Amino acid sequence: MGKNTTVKEMEDGFDSMQEISQNRSKKSPGGWRAVKYILGNETFEKLASMSLIANLTVYLKTKFNMDGIAVVNVMTIWSGCSNLTSIAGALVSDTFLGRYLTLLFGSISSLLGMATVTLTAAVPELRPPKCQDSINCIGPKLWQMGVLIAGLALLAIGAGGIRPCNIAFGADQFDTTTKKGRAQLESFFNWWYFTFTLALVIALTGVVYVQTNVSWAIGFAIPTACLFFSIAIFVIGRHSYIISKPQGSVFVDIAKVIVASIRKHGINGNYPFYDPEVPGSESKIERTKRFSCLDKAAIIVNQNELDEQGKPKNEWRLCSVEKVENLKMLVGMLPVWITGIFCFIVMDQQGTVGMLQAIQSTKTLKSIPHFEIPPAWMGLSSMIALAIWIFIYEKIWVSLTKRMTGKPKRLSVTQRINIGIVMSILCTLVAALTERHRRTEALKKGSFESPVSILLLLPQFALSGLVEAFAAVAVMEFLTTQLPESMRTVAGAIFFVSLSIASYLNSVIVNIVYRTTKKSGTQWLGGSDLNKDRLEYYYCLIAGIGAMNLLYFNVFARHFVTNNVRKEPEDEQKNEERTLESA
Repeated sequence: MGKNTTVKEMEDGFDSMQEISQNRSKKSPGGWRAVKYILGNETFEKLASMSLIANLTVYLKTKFNMDGIAVVNVMTIWSGCSNLTSIAGALVSDTFLGRYLTLLFGSISSLLGMATVTLTAAVPELRPPKCQDSINCIGPKLWQMGVLIAGLALLAIGAGGIRPCNIAFGADQFDTTTKKGRAQLESFFNWWYFTFTLALVIALTGVVYVQTNVSWAIGFAIPTACLFFSIAIFVIGRHSYIISKPQGSVFVDIAKVIVASIRKHGINGNYPFYDPEVPGSESKIERTKRFSCLDKAAIIVNQNELDEQGKPKNEWRLCSVEKVENLKMLVGMLPVWITGIFCFIVMDQQGTVGMLQAIQSTKTLKSIPHFEIPPAWMGLSSMIALAIWIFIYEKIWVSLTKRMTGKPKRLSVTQRINIGIVMSILCTLVAALTERHRRTEALKKGSFESPVSILLLLPQFALSGLVEAFAAVAVMEFLTTQLPESMRTVAGAIFFVSLSIASYLNSVIVNIVYRTTKKSGTQWLGGSDLNKDRLEYYYCLIAGIGAMNLLYFNVFARHFVTNNVRKEPEDEQKNEERTLESA
């Protein structure tokens, strides 16, 4: 009750300001007017969450005294859970709360989680004592790990409310039934990435430095405050949003189609299909021939399956053609979705294994001997690379091609995914070469910290950012734009599920490699000292998986990029093009 009252008071406190604003402005809700609040909220939310994620590896290693394999497992499992809760968040959003309230309560849960993690840094009793050396190092007690995990769990729950809804809620503000609205939506995807990335580049330099060199408690308190501002901005813009009421979960509809098709799997013959007109639907959906086993969910075996109004008596036995086709479209996305998973593994690794490399590299500069570069700053090169590319693409590439050809030319989803896969392979190969050099120099010196500068890791982190700029943005756009508006939350959820699976797969691969190579006598990774491992071999293994992913996408998955498009009536598309050209 206390939490709900606080939220209500927060919303009511802004009502008077919003009423004045509404009276002065005759503009309808939605569009870029609403998106500025959403982007503001997203910027501060990502600033808060990434301030924690970017340096959590270092925190667990240096303050909770965990070894390499424990750090990787905690990070990957927590990251996977944070993305997996997106399914539950999407279900709650579509069935009960709607996207706005789900985002709001998810943000509050994240705020509580950030506050809990901040307490572990502020109260010495909540973490193990400082290590005297590599031998005399006491790990965390069970109850100390319990407090940390409780904070991470709250953050995971909050992420489950935020991640499936923030992209979908932003997309709700545009009219995607027009070509102009779809073009605005594509720009929104890129600017969504650009704004929070640029803010992170500016802010994380200071936040991470404070965490590493000043105080972990203050360093965690800053993102906690940012998350509070994120919630405030989101509530302030409430009256400018297009807020759709929950229409029921698409996940339930998906389950109904699967169950109905299984129940009728043995039925053969020429039966009519249940294909009613859907009021307010974007366009009439034609029945397709692919995945024909699902069509049986829509066949009317006898008229007793319908009531007096012509509706199904039991939707677990009879579904509409539209629901069947929606599931077909979702199934048709899986090959491309799988491609994204293997790209995201590389992104995930740089935040864990790559950060361990940074910890064991020289962090001082010759020109500034008393200044140490925080290892988490390496992640900034990923964000900078991503932000630079999106800026070049939106402001230079698109404008230049429009001047040259008369129409703005954008890279296709297939082209961007291919580039992203190539970048993932290059990232791991560069990381392998860098690690070989870093380890060799460390062994020559006989020290835990290699004399090789931490700056030598910048290329592999920058390439990781380009993987995100090309592959992640393209996959997110593909999932969101190829499904109908009613399934946008599902698109956001399955995008983050792909990130979740990538994290779990990363953990599985790391543990398999650790146990296999430990038995052989040449351990590739997992110990407390990277200089005793052969991490470059592990990177080469991941590069080989990336090469197989490139082959898989171009031989098989890329065909589903074009085959999965929901087509519009031809005359409507021509009218939209004329309207856009005259605008």
